[in-house]
Amino acid sequence: MLKQRVITALVLLAVFLPALLHPNTAGFNAIVVLMVAAGAWEWGQLNGVGTVATWASALLLAGLGALGWAQGWLLGQYPLLWLVAGSAWVLGAGFLVRSGVPVWARLPLALRWPLGLLALTVAGLAMVQARALGVNFLLSVLLLVWVADVFAYFTGRAFGQRLVKVKLAPSISPGKSWEGALGGAVGVLVMALVWVRCDAGNQPASLSLYSHLAQAGTGFLVLSALFLTAMSVLGDLVESLIKRSAGVKDSSQLLPGHGGVLDRIDALLPTLPLAMMLVSYAA
Repeated sequence: MLKQRVITALVLLAVFLPALLHPNTAGFNAIVVLMVAAGAWEWGQLNGVGTVATWASALLLAGLGALGWAQGWLLGQYPLLWLVAGSAWVLGAGFLVRSGVPVWARLPLALRWPLGLLALTVAGLAMVQARALGVNFLLSVLLLVWVADVFAYFTGRAFGQRLVKVKLAPSISPGKSWEGALGGAVGVLVMALVWVRCDAGNQPASLSLYSHLAQAGTGFLVLSALFLTAMSVLGDLVESLIKRSAGVKDSSQLLPGHGGVLDRIDALLPTLPLAMMLVSYAA
């Protein structure tokens, strides 16, 4: 299993990193469109909409992404979209995690299915726009999620339930603890402050997320970093809740050893549009 995970990770990096770093963003945009389409296919599977509708979901989002790319929509200005999408994530994720696994099945399919496709579309658009702000910017958003996850894992393993006896969300993800979440937040906060120092002297067009946020003050940077970390955790919990409701361990087996695309981007779905929202406000 470990060997399979490593091989898949290396293949993904070999495809993703050159596209990310290349000055021409065409390859990167194509990867994002493919990722969103694959996520839509998994979303159809998780919601049991049937084979035809599942493939239609993937083709719809692939076509929409290609159309937006061709028409130049991917590089438009959408501050209101980020605000609406971010607010919906805060309210919706909070409601779902608080209500627990049973609430998902009680929501009408006609609501669940399009909302998931919309969330994937907005996250894909946010990822493309984050790359347009610079490799440094996009990497700082991606690493926020990864650092939060890694620090939460090791902090949770070392100190889980020693300070807080109640788990973070026992019915959704029994392995998560409040200590782990706190460790993830501390890791992100340290990374953000260090990154701002490293950005000193960079041109505005190549600043990280944290340097953009710091333009509105250190307090805004700290609160924003903590907020985004919390939302990355909620994104992960929401996907875990949906998988538990569907009775599956992974969103698919598209990525051998890693599960599915949604398993890899669940925390990014709320974080990317919220990062764009906060940057719009900081500017």
